[in-house]
Amino acid sequence: MNQDKKLHEARLDLGDIILRPWQEGDETALARYGNSRSVWQNVRDRFPHPYTLQDAQLWVRVAHKDPNALNLAIAVDGEAVGAIGVIFKDDVYYRTAEIGYWLAEAYWNRGITTRAVVALTDYVFAHYDICRLYAGIFEYNAASGRVLEKAGYTLEARLRKNVTKNGRTVDELIYAKIKE
Repeated sequence: MNQDKKLHEARLDLGDIILRPWQEGDETALARYGNSRSVWQNVRDRFPHPYTLQDAQLWVRVAHKDPNALNLAIAVDGEAVGAIGVIFKDDVYYRTAEIGYWLAEAYWNRGITTRAVVALTDYVFAHYDICRLYAGIFEYNAASGRVLEKAGYTLEARLRKNVTKNGRTVDELIYAKIKE
């Protein structure tokens, strides 16, 4: 679903929060905030722990290169303090996309992630031929479930024993929002 270059030019200004493409200069903050066990325990294993400056440098270089994904920094006061993105599906799922996100611990419980999810969801529904956005979260991540519910997503499924993280096999909860 190559959406051409508009995919990588998304910039959503929410006032005190900006969702924007990753850029040179984000590496130090990304390494600092990404190197958190609390963040790592709630994301997929492709997100390394420890998260090094080398990992951050690589991500900033490649984040915009996937033609089927939109990867944005969550910036507060000009600093990248988290990430949010969408992976566009293909084949018979071409009108479906998966949303994912993480935020630095220092910024938790401020409504930032909810606002980011709402803004990106609205953006994707307005600019792409997508009718369904979904997120899969680990059963123990109640905070992420609250974010999704506040953003208008509905719990659709519990996939029993579907993910293994840090040696623990748990259920995955699937939340979705449908464009009516």
